[in-house]
Amino acid sequence: LENNSNTTLETFLFKNTCIECSGTVGAIVTCPLEVLKTRLQSSGLTLRPIFQVQLGTLSGTGVIRPGAVTPGLLQVLRSILEKEGPRSLFRGLGPNLVGVAPSRAIYFAAYSKSKEMFNGLFVPNSGAVHMSSAGVAAFVTNSLMNPIWMVKTRMQLEKKSRGEKKMNALQCARYVYKTEGVRGFYRGLTASYAGISETMICFLIYETLKKHLANNQFTSPNNEKEKGASDFLSLMMAAAFSKGCASCIAYPHEVIRTRLREEGCKYKYFFQTGRLIAVEEGYAAFYRGLVPQLIRQIPNTAIVLSTYELIVHLLGESK
Repeated sequence: LENNSNTTLETFLFKNTCIECSGTVGAIVTCPLEVLKTRLQSSGLTLRPIFQVQLGTLSGTGVIRPGAVTPGLLQVLRSILEKEGPRSLFRGLGPNLVGVAPSRAIYFAAYSKSKEMFNGLFVPNSGAVHMSSAGVAAFVTNSLMNPIWMVKTRMQLEKKSRGEKKMNALQCARYVYKTEGVRGFYRGLTASYAGISETMICFLIYETLKKHLANNQFTSPNNEKEKGASDFLSLMMAAAFSKGCASCIAYPHEVIRTRLREEGCKYKYFFQTGRLIAVEEGYAAFYRGLVPQLIRQIPNTAIVLSTYELIVHLLGESK
């Protein structure tokens, strides 16, 4: 029994280490995209004024109406590089690196444990099991990690010109505590809970596709399923497709969460924030920053999930 428990512990630690490494590399590589996404989502984004000419219904004369156009991804990138410098594209990387490893470990540990529990309550490995497990894992992870993500968002939203001193993670955390207290670290948590739907949708689609791929997998003469490189490539594509669909469906909560985390803003609660955005900026504002989000999240999720599946497969073979 002692040997079995030691093996289980070693397996758990090895899986977590590999997941943490892949998550850390992904966080570093995709940090500029996350900064761009956060800036596009914020209310402080400078909109370009335009003038629209509309024809009158009776006289046919043109009426000039003021309007605004949201800057694109490349325009925001150019603005950051010119005014703040290239280093600003890596704002918030510190807390991101601190948080990405434990968040991945917490998530996958909670997902595995929840899956075991829900398999005893529902039909084993059914859609209800996958959705419930993903929801519980996301709830636990968001509750524990929100203070770190709050500091990261504040750092990414800070706009300082070249040469001006910027706050580091510790200074930002102290400032939040001084001005808003402990509750300040949990701003945007309600939006994160709303974002659990994204995780549930993602894992439901992914597990369904994985089950379909397993049914079509090559069977050896010994009636054993064999996994090759093409199988893990298929799992990577399934993860990418799942994350893309889930992100597009549940993306508005990301914009609301960023607005709630802004300093001294008029946004107070989840539904109040959503209502203000819709009234003042239109429904299109709920999808600002979606492009960098998809570019950042889809390959990142594909790599993490396929790496996890590969580790589980290799550990299963070694037993």
